[in-house]
Formats: sequence, C-alpha cells, structure tokens
Amino acid sequence: MKRTLLNSLMTWKNQPERKPLLIDGARQTGKTFLLQILFGKTFANTLRIDFLETPAFKEAFESSLAPEELLINIELITGQSFNPETDLLILDEIGECERAVTSLKYFAEKAPTYFVAASGSNIGLLNTFPVGKVEQYYLRPLTFKEFIYASEESALIKAFDTQASSTTAHNILMDKLTDYFFTGGMPEAVAAWYQYKDASILERVAKVSKIHADLIEGYRRDFGKYAGKVDATLIESVFSSIPAQLSIVMDESVKRFKFKNVYQRKSRYSDFENAIHWLLRCRLALANYPIEGTPKSPLAAYKKDNMIKLFLFDIGLLSHMLSSSYKEIKQQSYEYKGYIAENFVQQELTAIGIDPSYSWNDARAEIEFIVTNDAGAIFPIEVKSGKRTRAKSLMSYIEKCDPSKTFKLTGTQGSSALEKEHIVMPLYYTQYLPTKW
Repeated sequence: MKRTLLNSLMTWKNQPERKPLLIDGARQTGKTFLLQILFGKTFANTLRIDFLETPAFKEAFESSLAPEELLINIELITGQSFNPETDLLILDEIGECERAVTSLKYFAEKAPTYFVAASGSNIGLLNTFPVGKVEQYYLRPLTFKEFIYASEESALIKAFDTQASSTTAHNILMDKLTDYFFTGGMPEAVAAWYQYKDASILERVAKVSKIHADLIEGYRRDFGKYAGKVDATLIESVFSSIPAQLSIVMDESVKRFKFKNVYQRKSRYSDFENAIHWLLRCRLALANYPIEGTPKSPLAAYKKDNMIKLFLFDIGLLSHMLSSSYKEIKQQSYEYKGYIAENFVQQELTAIGIDPSYSWNDARAEIEFIVTNDAGAIFPIEVKSGKRTRAKSLMSYIEKCDPSKTFKLTGTQGSSALEKEHIVMPLYYTQYLPTKW
C-alpha cells in the first residue's frame, strides 16, 4: 500500500542533519505501517516502542532526557541494540508519555544526526509541545490517488497519473470513485476491499462495513478516554451530527453547521466550541469557513469561528454512518447527493495542505470552495456531483468578484485542455487542482 507521504520522509532521511519526525493523524490512518513497514525497510534496523501498548516504556524517560542515556535505557528495556548511524527509532503513540514528547527537543539540539520518528493520534491535545524542534506531518486516510495505487492495476494507475480524458478512462475512474465513496480511505478498509476482490460483492461489502463499524465504535470510546476537560458527550453529539447535517442538503451546497438540536438545552456556538476544536485537533472533523461579500487574501483574516461547515474526515465512514448501502452509492441517482462530492473534495484539498478550507456565499449564491495561490489570487471552485454542470452561483461569483480563473468539479470528463479561464475538471482529479492555478 503506497503512501504519498513516504516521499517527504525519504527527503528527511537524506538530509545530513535533521529534527525528529512527528507524524500526527487520526487513529488507524496507518501511521505505524508508514513508519515501521514502508519507511522502516529503508533502514538497517528499526527499533519501535509503543507507549500505549506497553506503558512500561515510559520508565526509560523518567530520569535523564539526554539522547545517549535515553538510548541506553531503551536498549535495556527492549533488549534490542540500536545504532544511531544506521537505525530508525520510532516512538509510537508518543502522546501517552509527556516526557518522551519533551525528549524530542533534546534529540533536535544534541543529536541532529539521529533518525528519530514519533507518531500519535492525540498530538493536537498535548499540553506541551516542542515548537520548532520537530518536522511535523499529518497522515490522513488514503486519498483517491492512493486508493487507485492500492488497486495495483498498472493501466488504471497510468491513466490517473497522466490525467487521461478518454471516455473509457472516465467511465472506469468514475466507477472507482463511487467504490471509494463506499470504502473510504481508512487503510484497513481499503486493504479488505482489494483483498476480497475475487469474493462475492456481498462478502466484500460486509467485510468493509464491519471494519467501518469497529472504527467508529473505537473513536467513540476514545472520546471518553481523551476528552480531558471537554465534555465527552458533547464531542460525541457533534461527531454524530456531522453526517446527519450533511445529508439534509440535496443537490445544493452544504450549509453551515447548525447547533440547535445537537444536544439538549444547548444551541449556541459557544456551547460546542470546545467539542468542535477537540474534533478538529484530533483530525476527526474537517473545517470550512464561509466568507461573505468580496473575498480578499488572506482568507483567514475574514473567517468567523461561529460560521463553520463541518465535514467528516473519511468519506467511507460518512457513508457508513448514514447507512448508505454500496448498491445505493453505485446507483445513478446517488450522484446527485452533492454533499458526498463536497465531502470528498474537502478531504482531497485537506490532503494537499488546504486546511482549513473556505467557501463563499452572498444572498442565495454559494460557492463550495475558494482558494488562493502563492500570488494571493482567489479562485472559486464549484462542485457539481453529477453530470448537470449549470452553475448559477458561479455566474453570480464571476459578476461580483471578477476572478481571473474559475474551476468546476463535476461528474463529466471536463473541458478541453485548451481552456485556461473557466476550467471544468472531473471530480476524481481534484488533487491536480493546484497545477491549474
């Protein structure tokens, strides 16, 4: 299973000196697999300690945090040798050991040639953090590109990599996209989907659905375990409400999150602010902020915290929480459930570093996403889930904001490669948007 982030890790490894790596991400997104299997095989040896699985490892960090002494303690506890010149040290679930987090500062300052990588699913909740002393990355669920790579179908991968636009390529890629809408990008679900490709579709679907159910139950248990001072019942209420609120919208842009009826006797943003921030810090929810009027760069300066759209971090889990069957998702009528396409685009934008994202509304006109390039130019992105591409809101945006370029993501093959101003692209090529602006 190929992960795009591996390229960044290899660049980190090949530097003469380096800060420790810190891989953040929701639970079960494949952080350990990435570090130990994919990245670890490029080293002579890998020594991994997991603070959640074996809390006794914390003992190695109770006294000195000097790198040389820490390594001696780790070798004594694990019974494994470690060569800092050739081996990789993995500190897994580092959020469970505060002093291990602090030790990253000393590895950065006193042992910059060591290969030290840490990971955790609750990094965003840490009270202390070695600011400026780590090279931090976020591992999300598999993107659609990674889902395609996991198929190991060379012709399909080539078509995606070259952005093929033939009718044949489009039909197959759209078929794969609806598979992805059901499966999502959680590594275990993707692995099962391809592992059981020769089984009956009923067995294949059942395997993935069971994985989804177990993952969601695991996240809900985590709410109580890691909520801290935040009310765990509020966290669960917001998390559970995201799919329900998204599903209300049919063939329109997703509306901002409504706080009324999410939890009894609470109806204001201030009541849910801490719970929302908790979900965002744990990468279980994705944020989009609507901008009103004429948008200006930087967009972050014009956002209002209480005006927020919330998306789920994985589209497969979203479909499961909505009880959307595989058959329903594959049906032609399902493509007009625009919130699925919008959640997909949100995930793809997040994966390429656009987090949070922004949208635009003015009177009755709404644009699902607006983005800026390095020069500060702002471009609208209209999302149309099906083949109906007429976009009144986009015309309204053009009249009021006069953008130099517009984008429309649809269920069609897209516009000609010669079109440079009003670009139409198929949904499955969302990750290629930055190459166009």
